[in-house]
Amino acid sequence: MKKFALILCIGFLGFTMNAQEQATSKKNDEKAPIFKFETEVLNYGEIAHNSDGVRVIKFTNVGKSPLIITNVKGSCGCTVPTRPKEPIMPGAQGEIQVKYATNRIGPFSKTVTITSNAKRSTVVIPVKGKVLNEKDSATLLQKKKTVVSQ
Repeated sequence: MKKFALILCIGFLGFTMNAQEQATSKKNDEKAPIFKFETEVLNYGEIAHNSDGVRVIKFTNVGKSPLIITNVKGSCGCTVPTRPKEPIMPGAQGEIQVKYATNRIGPFSKTVTITSNAKRSTVVIPVKGKVLNEKDSATLLQKKKTVVSQ
C-alpha cells in the first residue's frame, strides 16, 4: 500500500512540474501581443447616485502579433465589462467598456479580469470609486454646474 501511495505521489509531482514548464515557455514568446494600458486602475472617483456608470479601459497592443481578448469578467454582477470582438492589431488601440451599477450607495472596490492571448494572458484591473447618497449627489452636481458656467 505504501509503494502504491509513493508511486502515485511521484506521478502527480511529475505531472504538475511538466504543466508549469509548458506555461513558462508560452510566456517567452517574443512575438506575443502585449497590453499597454493607459491606466492600471479604473477609478470612478465620487459619482452621483443613479448616474451614468459607463467607463472605458483604454489600451494599446505594443506586441508583434494580433491581440485576441477571449473573455472579460467582472468580479460581481454590478460590474459588467464588454470586450472588443475583433482582434487588436499590433500598434492599434482598443477599449473595454465597463458599466458599474450606480444604484448602490457607498464606496466600492471590484475587479475586471481580462483573458487573452497576450504575453500576460490574464490581467486583473481594479475598479474603485464611491457612489454618493442623494444629498451629496445634489451637491456634487451643483459644483459641476458652477465649474462649467465659469
